[in-house]
Amino acid sequence: MIQRIQTIFLLLASGASLGLFGLPFASATDSAQTELLADGAFALNDHVGLMAAFAVAGALSLIAIFLFKNRGLQIKISRVSLFFIVAGIIFAAYLLFIKASIPINSLSLGLGTFLPLAGIILTILANRYIKKDENLVQSMDRLR
Repeated sequence: MIQRIQTIFLLLASGASLGLFGLPFASATDSAQTELLADGAFALNDHVGLMAAFAVAGALSLIAIFLFKNRGLQIKISRVSLFFIVAGIIFAAYLLFIKASIPINSLSLGLGTFLPLAGIILTILANRYIKKDENLVQSMDRLR
């Protein structure tokens, strides 16, 4: 049902993914000015791939909320959302540390660094509670 705890977890996971559009991952000091950090901050709008990954993850989490009648599909959609969050994190790390080769000590981490981690945790918790609901329904079907 839509009023279950996994709905809140999925809504918060969606908010964490979509909240990255307003918060930077990291800010650079004066010594780390590169093309990627031309404005002094590394955010989602610095690369189209990052925007796509986290927009898809947020949208899938929102879509999964309304699939409460089909828990199997809800689990699959939230796993795909989890995949896009992890892919976005890996791609952001690749852009920042390998492609731009910026040393870690010249960056100050922003709140946007921790939002994807919160999204991962919340999506995993939502999957756990969706599975519990599915197990409960299956046990009730056995009793009939």
